[in-house]
Amino acid sequence: MITIETADNALKSFYLDAVTEALNLKVNPLLAKIGQSTADVVGKDVRKLVKVGVSGGIGAGTETGDLPSASETKRVQFVSTLKNLYGTIEISDKALRASATNEGAFVDLLNDEMQSLVKSASFHFGRMLFGDGSGYLADIVDATSNEIYAFGVQNLAEGMIVDFYKDGQPVESLQQRKILGVDRMSRKFVIDGAQTTSSAVANTQLYLHDAKDYELTGLKAIFDSEELYGLDKASNFFMKPYKEQNVGDISENTIQFAMDCIEEASGSKVNFIVCSWGVKRALVEYYKSLSTILPTVEFENGLKTMSFNGVPVVADRFCPEGTMYLLNTDDFKLHQLCDWKWLEGEDGKILKQIPGKPVYTATLVKYAELMCERPGGQGVLTGINEM
Repeated sequence: MITIETADNALKSFYLDAVTEALNLKVNPLLAKIGQSTADVVGKDVRKLVKVGVSGGIGAGTETGDLPSASETKRVQFVSTLKNLYGTIEISDKALRASATNEGAFVDLLNDEMQSLVKSASFHFGRMLFGDGSGYLADIVDATSNEIYAFGVQNLAEGMIVDFYKDGQPVESLQQRKILGVDRMSRKFVIDGAQTTSSAVANTQLYLHDAKDYELTGLKAIFDSEELYGLDKASNFFMKPYKEQNVGDISENTIQFAMDCIEEASGSKVNFIVCSWGVKRALVEYYKSLSTILPTVEFENGLKTMSFNGVPVVADRFCPEGTMYLLNTDDFKLHQLCDWKWLEGEDGKILKQIPGKPVYTATLVKYAELMCERPGGQGVLTGINEM
């Protein structure tokens, strides 16, 4: 007989390990390449001591002259707050009772919920990797009734709950709206609730509901923000990554030149390239014009992708148009207080009934922050002509 206690135990003993592996290794190729660590977590913050430059005491001189004077390597501290990451599933009482005498149906029920959780996590964590931690989704252009036009909809999906902001302040009539549909060709989406107007949404920004400034610090922060991990980039030159804008047509020499500049300036060696789909097609077309085919490499999870001089080239749906990131994933760490865990009540149960509803809910949680210890060892090419 399947009961709430049976479902609770199954989530704890079996599904936690499987879902944790999927969330850590299968939701995104870039995330899978980034190591995870509990080091440098102090209270609610990540505090990482980073060495800058080289130490003194190394030199050359005469046989009888003074020895080189020793000096410590310069160190700075990166500080960032751990972000609260959640994943929630819901199981209706009706569905649970319907599978009470059928173990196969019960397993299918939980499998379906776990697959939905991993699919949603794949979308949101993939999006966060390319964000700046603000929860920003899109700039809004106009609206016709509840059809909203945006400059881009790649960060949007049906079912998302969103908030509209204008000049940094929430638009009161446009909070906690659900996205009902996304037309990617027309770059528009439809929201629920009371009808809105063009004047209400024009020049607004869209954010994930209740997530403003609470997401992982992604690539956009590393390349575009003036301040990173509590330090000002203007006075800390080693934190400035390589950036080339208005690239135009992509070529082998453009990519190799950027990789050489990164290694020359910081000693960092690019080991992962991620770009938009249009840029990947342009790269394929470039080599096709030379009657050359790029070789492929295989990741540990079985994913195959083309490589540039031995470096994997992966297209990602959340990478901005006309953009290619040149990264050393060894410089990144997902610092975490612990790995994914179920939130448990005082009674040790993880499945809880939503008050007033015939629905049970369980929530996975991880407290973590993405940090790059060598921002100056990363690079980006923008303004690439896509195919």
